[in-house]
Amino acid sequence: MSAMSNKYKKIVEEILGLAGVKINGTNPWDIRVHNDGFYRRALTEGELGVGESYMDGWWDAGRLDEFMFRILSAQLDKKIRPRFSILVKLFNARFFDLHAKRKAFIIGEKHYDLGNDLFQNMLDKRMNYSCAYWKDATSLDEAQENKLEIICRKLYLNPGMRVLDIGCGWGPFGKYAAEKYNVEVVGITVSKEQVKLGRELCEGLPVEFRLIDYRDVNEKFDRIVSVGMIEHVGYKNYRTFFEIANKCLKDEGLFLLHTIGSVKSVKSTDLWLHKYIFPIGMVPSAAQLGKAIEGLFVMEDWHNFGIDYDKTLMAWYNNFVNNWDNFKHNYSERFFRMWEYYLLSSAGSFRARNRDQVWQIVLSKKGIPGGYQSFR
Repeated sequence: MSAMSNKYKKIVEEILGLAGVKINGTNPWDIRVHNDGFYRRALTEGELGVGESYMDGWWDAGRLDEFMFRILSAQLDKKIRPRFSILVKLFNARFFDLHAKRKAFIIGEKHYDLGNDLFQNMLDKRMNYSCAYWKDATSLDEAQENKLEIICRKLYLNPGMRVLDIGCGWGPFGKYAAEKYNVEVVGITVSKEQVKLGRELCEGLPVEFRLIDYRDVNEKFDRIVSVGMIEHVGYKNYRTFFEIANKCLKDEGLFLLHTIGSVKSVKSTDLWLHKYIFPIGMVPSAAQLGKAIEGLFVMEDWHNFGIDYDKTLMAWYNNFVNNWDNFKHNYSERFFRMWEYYLLSSAGSFRARNRDQVWQIVLSKKGIPGGYQSFR
């Protein structure tokens, strides 16, 4: 190892030590470094270098989720200053509208259209790709059904209602609500693969799939639901998102928003996630959401169950690994490490509790007469 490489290693050792992580240690959260170039990449490229070097096989951890939990709990991500070229990318993400309407279908093409085989082998039987609700649940299927049921209850669904599902995925909410509550659902998505499979899964039910951007909806609904979609809207468009929802919701209606939430307002995104997982992803804060709904909606209920995403992500990871042989012929080993890093680092982030949350927010246009009664 060169003198410079040894210097980088010592700095990384000191930083990791603040979180109780050792290099080539014996704890499951300790890391094993296979390429000394890792130290320089970690220090100069931040989260992008750490993630890419994991994909390249330069380092491993027995429990990557526990490693990330300790790193984020100690807020070590704030102690690394990326080099200038990385800062330029962050600047571009902040000041250029990556979420303009002309780019609306990028997330569908780059992520949700990766292959239905991947998601069918990873998700629950209803194909919910958002945080489950684990109260009194013993399996992923039960926890996801809990989530769908609590959404329906919070929306006070009644037979014959017409519901708009913004970012409907493969239609798990639409199918459940149509079957259990006898409502009609219009689901919109920017993923061709989701529309294709969703129509098959919901065949015979009053569930319609449309391949359109949310800004193209222009009709009235009794209820609106959006689960895990506003994370692709971008801070410059939060207000527009809620204006569309307000326009499309009947005066006496309810709107439930389910989203990952950040404890801090941001105007850029994690560069590794942006490059490899969610090309235009951005997590809203309470302040950003509050400003965006001002004058449009009354906030009736705000429910945080962020810790449940840790358990959900670990269940997805176990399904992904256990079923890998079923679909690995369509993906590379580097993809496996990329997806592994995505799921386990995300689980560690929600476990840390100091950055990422999960919120369900219920909104009305004029306030519910006599007050809104929520469910938990």
